[in-house]
Amino acid sequence: MTIARGDARCHTTPPLIPTKVRAALGRIMSSYPMNPSLPMDPAHPMDHIDPANPATETAAVRTSAVARAEATIQAENVCRDYRLGQAVVRAVVGITLAIPTGEFLALLGSSGSGKSTLLSMLAGLDRPTSGSIRVGDKNLAELSAENLARYRRETVGMVFQSFNLLPRMTLEENVELPLRLSEIDRRERSSRVREALDRVGLGPRSKHRPSELSGGEQQRGALARALVNRPAILFADEPTGNLDSVNGEQILLLLREFQTTLGMTIVMVTHERPLAERFAGRIVMLHDGKLVSDVATAHTTNIGAREFHSPEAHS
Repeated sequence: MTIARGDARCHTTPPLIPTKVRAALGRIMSSYPMNPSLPMDPAHPMDHIDPANPATETAAVRTSAVARAEATIQAENVCRDYRLGQAVVRAVVGITLAIPTGEFLALLGSSGSGKSTLLSMLAGLDRPTSGSIRVGDKNLAELSAENLARYRRETVGMVFQSFNLLPRMTLEENVELPLRLSEIDRRERSSRVREALDRVGLGPRSKHRPSELSGGEQQRGALARALVNRPAILFADEPTGNLDSVNGEQILLLLREFQTTLGMTIVMVTHERPLAERFAGRIVMLHDGKLVSDVATAHTTNIGAREFHSPEAHS
């Protein structure tokens, strides 16, 4: 069964994923619960530009303009549907989005808007039901399970709202884990781990276990783990959601620093618009699975003038 939408078609049959891959993704995707309250409206986000609402026009115009630039990520008419019994939940509906190299983009929207589902597809954790997601010359929707795993391992870093540090490992061992999975030489692993921990201000805490770290330190440890493989793209899903305002700002300062000093492309999901406006260079708003606005921001935070202070007093 398919549902037509304009001159595009969103197929409602979920993609087939091998059992072993599905199990592995299930463990990773525990941070992405399905929301049965997601709407069923199949309307195309760009079919209706309201003259009284400049934001809708901005979305259409900017998407077209950015698409002409060289993009790290190019999503074309991406749909993601889920079956709940006889019902079909339309989590993402026909999104087209280009993300240039080195951009800091924030995905905003209320709960159930589809922002985390879109992020999971851009990161290669899930596949679109239809449409394409190109990163460089690769279409993620067409990659084999093995090549998709290689993309996640070699191209992207991931940070979630939950810190996901293994409790029986030290911070150093947690950060080293992706390098061990990538079979990096032991001597190089050691230097990379030190570099990543120093970059987030946690060098002196490397021998501590997660239970001995504050919430802010655990999230910075998760950032170090995401950095250790030197990814080109960093995806962050609500990275400040479990932190107080001080620690949350420190995390976003680090993300902005990674973008400006490492040239890293950053895609962050958040519901905190004031923080997104301060730190991201572009804000994309989703509603009911559709892209409704896409605007650049004016930065007021001078990262170069700020010093990093470890917020150990905050949990």
